[in-house]
Amino acid sequence: MDDPQNWMWVWLSAAFVLGIGEMATAGSFFLAPFAVGAVAGTVLAVFGAPILLQWIVVLAVSAGTFLALRPLARRLDRDAPTQGIGARRLIGERAVVINAIPAGGELGLVRVHREEWRAESVDGAPVAAGASVRIVDVRGTRVVVFPAELPAPPPVD
Repeated sequence: MDDPQNWMWVWLSAAFVLGIGEMATAGSFFLAPFAVGAVAGTVLAVFGAPILLQWIVVLAVSAGTFLALRPLARRLDRDAPTQGIGARRLIGERAVVINAIPAGGELGLVRVHREEWRAESVDGAPVAAGASVRIVDVRGTRVVVFPAELPAPPPVD
């Protein structure tokens, strides 16, 4: 495994897998810097550079690319809208309780638009079937609701 030609294939494979991984996952440029470092290692291996030098360059290029992309990743994360995407679009919507929500954090069932969601009340109070509620938060596959007749509570963090 000390042959630079073998390492060329190792680095090339790593760059390919990391690049595909970056494209397949939602995130902020976490795997891309390591893919760039692996490409640098591939180039050195093609020219027959010693393995120690390849590792040093791969680590240095990966770290440098990671640090260079951090400001862009932070800006993209900060500017990304958090409301109105995916299930979070339901926050603020009215729903009707289909199966009563028992007291103590038990789950009931609500219908919002044409979707049915497992639901819990924001304060753990029971909510009767047929009641109108407002969605105040989405937690995974369930919604947190509050009776629509009362003033809405502050957002749940």
